[in-house]
Amino acid sequence: MPQVAGWLISFSLGAKTRFMKKRPTSETVIAGEEPEPRVPTDLRQALAAAPTAKAKWSDLTPIARRDFISWLDSAKQAETRRRRIEKACSMLVAGKRRPCCYSIVSFNLYTALKATPKAKAQWSDLTPTERRDFISWMDSDKNPEAHKRRIEKACEMLATGKRRP
Repeated sequence: MPQVAGWLISFSLGAKTRFMKKRPTSETVIAGEEPEPRVPTDLRQALAAAPTAKAKWSDLTPIARRDFISWLDSAKQAETRRRRIEKACSMLVAGKRRPCCYSIVSFNLYTALKATPKAKAQWSDLTPTERRDFISWMDSDKNPEAHKRRIEKACEMLATGKRRP
């Protein structure tokens, strides 16, 4: 019987269930793990010059680090990037764990968008304000089941072209 690429295997680890994906190279990856982002040279140099900021950077999750790097990379001019690097270091020293303008996309929303290509394409076209509106609407209900339903509803709305919750 030929090997099937992309076969999902689940197993229980106490109260948690882990999903593993078997790749053709027989390499196993735990789904949901975020790879460590590559730190740009200019940011690495700024962090080396500010030990407190570097310590706080080390304490961030890979997703939070990726958000900072994405924020820096979105600068169109060298001067803007330089200012953002300075601001990132000061934000880290002040205890901030995310850049000022990023809404946190939950892993549940990320996987739901990944599973719905039309919704993912529409999400990419949203402005930052529209994304924040959707995230605020989804996060406003703290009940986990209701939150999950809102994520599903948001994907349906996005797939049909609706841009506001």
